Amino acid sequence: MLCLIMITVVTVRLGYIMLIAENKYSKMATSLQERERSIKAPRGIIYDRNGVVIAGNKPVCSISVIHNQITDPEEVIKVLSEKLDISPEEVRKKVEKVSSREKIKSNVEKHIADEIRNLDLDGVMVDEDYKRYYPYSTLASKVIGFTGADNQGIVGLEVFYDDTLMGEDGSINTLTDAKGIEIANLPETRKEPVPGHNLVLSIDVNIQQYIEQLASETMEKCQAKRVCIIVMNPQNGEIYAMTDYPEYDLNSPFTLNYVADADDNQDRLNQMWRNFCINDTYEPGSAFKIVTATAALEEGVVSVEDGFYCPGYKIVEDRKIRCHKVVGHGSETFKDGLLNSCNPVFMEVGARIGATNFYKQMEKLGLFKKTGIDLPGEANSIFHDLENVKAVELATMSFGQSFQITPLQLLRAVSAVVNGGTLITPHFGVYVTDENNNVIEKLEYETEENVISHETSELMKELLGAVVSEGGGNKAYVEGFSIGGKTATSEKLPRSSNKYIASFVGFAPVDNPKVMAFVLIDEPQGIYYGGTIAAPVAGEIFENILPYLGIEGE
Repeated sequence: MLCLIMITVVTVRLGYIMLIAENKYSKMATSLQERERSIKAPRGIIYDRNGVVIAGNKPVCSISVIHNQITDPEEVIKVLSEKLDISPEEVRKKVEKVSSREKIKSNVEKHIADEIRNLDLDGVMVDEDYKRYYPYSTLASKVIGFTGADNQGIVGLEVFYDDTLMGEDGSINTLTDAKGIEIANLPETRKEPVPGHNLVLSIDVNIQQYIEQLASETMEKCQAKRVCIIVMNPQNGEIYAMTDYPEYDLNSPFTLNYVADADDNQDRLNQMWRNFCINDTYEPGSAFKIVTATAALEEGVVSVEDGFYCPGYKIVEDRKIRCHKVVGHGSETFKDGLLNSCNPVFMEVGARIGATNFYKQMEKLGLFKKTGIDLPGEANSIFHDLENVKAVELATMSFGQSFQITPLQLLRAVSAVVNGGTLITPHFGVYVTDENNNVIEKLEYETEENVISHETSELMKELLGAVVSEGGGNKAYVEGFSIGGKTATSEKLPRSSNKYIASFVGFAPVDNPKVMAFVLIDEPQGIYYGGTIAAPVAGEIFENILPYLGIEGE
């Protein structure tokens, strides 16, 4: 009876394994007999707005060894060491390691990989791979960013859109015997990789190349630390070009773009990759008078023809705060004060607005939060807490000192001032496409309408147009075009350092702004006034870019 029960149990168990669990155990057996090698998926391509490739892929190979299949280890070590420029000791460690697979080197140039493949060395695997390639090398490097050895984004747009650009790796499966040696003459099973999606940017390669050339010339002429230029559409936030010059080589991102004189190489690399336009803050200086003027008009505390008097300074509590014109501007209207960039006028205007209402208007213009740009590491503004803003703080804030913002925060606020009152989100990404360049997603960005009134916007455009045609921004004037804007010269901290930032923010055409340009020259030597050295650069930008974009003059 016991024997019969045992036979029955065994029979039932065999029946279960053969009929019901066959698939499960078959897979387990196969997994023990298969070796899997991954096939890298090509990363999505990054295009400019006209379909020009900014970041693409270059075919390379990955070289690995399988310990159990190597029949001549000394030859393998010799060949791989010579061909891949790796020390014999390093190759030996991996060749002699008992494992299913050891990678020797990635991103091997195809012609070298072909040489190794043609030698037909037992146990040496040569698999296809892809390496990120940037055809313009340094173009927009601090915006585009780069990838690592595994094709994963590290900085810039490459990391921000990593999930979009990364594909799905495939695999090659080969059958092996009990010792892990591949069985000859048996077919491989192959799962094809899925390419990543492509990204279409708002950047225009021609405009980007032009502003980088202009930044290089300006940096050399002014012997400056850096030159930042941003060209943007103030209506929708699309950025045509951005540079924080000098740029670096995206195809060799771990090579410093200057000769270092210190040992801390990684810190210097981080600084080289850093984009001042979004990652750093500064005191905007007189360009911020655009915000102060807008706030005053919105609060109804000033009119264009209101009278003021500038003796060359203003006493605020116990401080004597000077105007840039030591002898003063004398009697002037509010409009004159903006055209002359007169500090005493704006200190009086700031006092009329009051700290609470000033902060309310700045908040509407997005100055207390990040812009939301599609780049990692965006910095935020640094302001006094409202309760700590007394008369002196309010006075200095009114002409752009004692707080810090990013260049992009300034551009966003000024865009709202001149585009009719819509707070836009500056951005680079426009479309996502598939491998056949069919649009599969139109990228959307937040906007906030009516942050200021249409009437204030129209008046500010008129006033800023006068700054260029009649006032301190006249060196940005371009014959045949209507341009508005504001100059700035800000002294860096500590004030005793005698280091300055010269800048200009402008837009064109005045009646319907389609292009906004920002120029910042950091620590120029010699002349450092924004109206003298930054405004002419902006003028050159408008003179060349407006016709290129098909924007007609007056």
